[in-house]
Amino acid sequence: MVGPFVVLFFAVYLIPLAYSLVRSLFKKQSSGLGIGPSTDVFVGLDNYAEVVTSSTFWAGIARVFSYGLIQIPVMLVLAMGIALLIDSEAARARGFYRLATFLPYAIPGIVASLLWAYLYVPQLSPVVQLLQSWDLSIDLLGNRVVLFSIANIAIWSWAGYNMIIYSSSLQSIPREIIEAARVDGASEWTLAMRIKAPLIKGPIALTALLSTIGSIQLFSEPIVLRTVTTAVGAEWTPMMLAYNATFAANNFELGSAVSVVIALIAGVLAVVYRKLSTRGSES
Repeated sequence: MVGPFVVLFFAVYLIPLAYSLVRSLFKKQSSGLGIGPSTDVFVGLDNYAEVVTSSTFWAGIARVFSYGLIQIPVMLVLAMGIALLIDSEAARARGFYRLATFLPYAIPGIVASLLWAYLYVPQLSPVVQLLQSWDLSIDLLGNRVVLFSIANIAIWSWAGYNMIIYSSSLQSIPREIIEAARVDGASEWTLAMRIKAPLIKGPIALTALLSTIGSIQLFSEPIVLRTVTTAVGAEWTPMMLAYNATFAANNFELGSAVSVVIALIAGVLAVVYRKLSTRGSES
């Protein structure tokens, strides 16, 4: 029964990962004056040394963490608020609101970025024109604001996904607890803040971890907005650095090293989450 999963797991995950690990230990070296055929030269950890000493890489890491500090709290609070509203006793048409909130997640990230790019370009955006009519001149694609603009796209795209997780978790809370609190006079606000939210802190922590890992892998939104603004460079995030090294510079070995380092950072975050969640369960 697990055979198909094992085959796919090896084919699309373990084998590419192993190949990237192997390639990251080599470099291409051309013979003669550079016009001859290139050969693979084993360089050990030289590619990794180039990555960890690269100011461009660490500047990208700083950007994605800054992006995460903006995007993750807003997105998770918004998702939790919508889930609690849908789960409240006074809610009507729950299915409609759940579907409407989840719908942006169904739109591919590239398409969503293109839609929002239209709303950000000053010459086309009705939002910018409205702000200008109020004497508010804000360049949504400028150096100081573009990070917030990218975070806004991700919030719009992923809030519904996390809302579904929270909504499902809220449905698993025993109704006896909720009814007992209501009998004791608890308001909907008290139920939400004192009972419901604390009882799903596990899913909340998990979505925070997954969102943090996702922020490290930020790629689709800035790669699209790069076509309409000079505030986003070719190596603006670590994933863009890996992409540029692999396909623009034709340096697959360095791109593999960048990808492995990103995976290691994500793995460290996962281990930290595991430790904290285990400690919380024990306490």
